[in-house]
Amino acid sequence: MYPPRGGWTIVPMIGIPLAVASFAYGEWAAHRYLLHWYGRDKNSIFAFHFHVHHQKVRRSGGYDPDFEGPVWSTPTQLGEAIGLTIIGLAHAPLLPVAPFYTLTTWYLLAKYRRDHRRSHIDTEWGRTHLPWHYDHHMGVDQHKNWGVTFQWFDKLNGTREPYVGTEKELSDRRRNQERARAAKDGTAARPPKKLGWRDVFRRGRAA
Repeated sequence: MYPPRGGWTIVPMIGIPLAVASFAYGEWAAHRYLLHWYGRDKNSIFAFHFHVHHQKVRRSGGYDPDFEGPVWSTPTQLGEAIGLTIIGLAHAPLLPVAPFYTLTTWYLLAKYRRDHRRSHIDTEWGRTHLPWHYDHHMGVDQHKNWGVTFQWFDKLNGTREPYVGTEKELSDRRRNQERARAAKDGTAARPPKKLGWRDVFRRGRAA
């Protein structure tokens, strides 16, 4: 891919804000309708998100051991990475005609993977840099705050419900910090179990 004769003009660069907007909506809609709407059904292929990931994070102050280790080490990480890769590949044919849009989308996919993983390993980082996602897991209503890397569509759709910094969150803060620390170092009374491939196959046979 080479720039056109005379260099890039401002027109192709409109792909950057378009990619940001479409990505922000895409993560909001996928999280709301696929992972939570369909995911509430325990027989759904998306059930792991609400019935496994959410329960672990809620009990462990935002921490999830499934995000520790390399991408192939747990079904949670690999499933997310495969989904993001499929989206990235689906955008590949657009590269010659919409390079800025495509490259921005690829960057945002990588950013999603990096930031989402880190937010569940380093809970203090997640609370500071992705407070809306921390609110999603630790706030009063886990069916709000659908954005992960962006909060725009939550604000536009009235689904943004702040928790971080509120009186309730500040009163819960020490308890959540202690739970996250204990879950990570293995001293919790009920330490979260890392989801393994055997667990996935067992659930598949039970379904």
